[in-house]
Amino acid sequence: MAASTIHSAEDARRLARRRLPWMVFDYIDGAAGAETGAARNRAALDALTLRPRILRDVSERSLSTTLFGETAQRPFGIAPMGMCNLAAPGADLMLARLAARYSIPLGVSTVASTPMEEMIETAQGNAWFQLYFSGDGSGTFKLAERARDAGYETLVLTVDVPEVGRRPRELRHGFTMPFRIGPRQFLDFALHPHWSLSTLAHGRPQMANFHMAGYSFDRTESRAKASWDTLARLRDMWTGKLVVKGVLDPEDAVALKKAGVDAIQVSSHGARQLDSAPAPISALSDIRKAVGAEYPLFFDSGLRSGEDALKALVTGAEFVFFGRILQFAIAAGGEAGLQQLWEVLSEETSIALAQIGATSVPAAEAGSKV
Repeated sequence: MAASTIHSAEDARRLARRRLPWMVFDYIDGAAGAETGAARNRAALDALTLRPRILRDVSERSLSTTLFGETAQRPFGIAPMGMCNLAAPGADLMLARLAARYSIPLGVSTVASTPMEEMIETAQGNAWFQLYFSGDGSGTFKLAERARDAGYETLVLTVDVPEVGRRPRELRHGFTMPFRIGPRQFLDFALHPHWSLSTLAHGRPQMANFHMAGYSFDRTESRAKASWDTLARLRDMWTGKLVVKGVLDPEDAVALKKAGVDAIQVSSHGARQLDSAPAPISALSDIRKAVGAEYPLFFDSGLRSGEDALKALVTGAEFVFFGRILQFAIAAGGEAGLQQLWEVLSEETSIALAQIGATSVPAAEAGSKV
């Protein structure tokens, strides 16, 4: 029943807020600092407009696009998100099945709740592995080798976390990964019995890629040692596609292109890192100009609708990624909720294409922004 009431991303968020423990909701929903960065992202997206065009035959429309030479059924995919099974047991695999159905990339986080091998198998190969550098990097390169052995062809190096951003909402709840249960958390879980009993029945979510791996991952450990030499070493060992995620500066983008990176993902980490960072959508057009028209450029951060996705696409992105709203849909209505929101996003995008007189995403990119 809950799934049928999801008519927008905000509906999913509202329902998720009722169902999830406060600690879990704020972990998914929160941002860095005073969250002015998140508000800036939203304001910048809202300020963009699309140019309506009339009397064009748009009766036949397609949402498919080409990504690294392969056809994706949607111009948007699933951003890498850590510990998704906090939203609901089995959330990771729900996302993987969605990726398989639509032949779109699923970003598998370093700190996913499900092992990378199971994720790519369930996604039927439609998965990219997202990599964090941590500590001295020894574990990082072990993970990259493991991803290669598991069949991943695309590696996404996230570079905007030299130190984990301070997220006051997490800190107030005492959120850690794996989380510890004290009196405050116990009360929180007791007041959300459906989530608590379901999670208890399936086992506490863990950072599965490190369980029994012979080394651990400390979310709070400094990642500040990552350098351009790290990137060069990774480029040398990774023979597949290499994407660098978390770029907001045109000079950095040009340097990454020269370093042999196959694509750049413009992102502020959902405003979870630097409260004062510019809105990614504002940086996107400058980065597109800097790297040229043909270089693969992706986008995430703050997208809440199909129109948002189309705005990013006509601003310069080749492909975009949705993040936390998908977790909200799962928390609100399970796999049915996820599918419902996905259909909403698809319909919103298709209708927006019709409104601007386009029948496909490439046609929209030709010039539809006011």
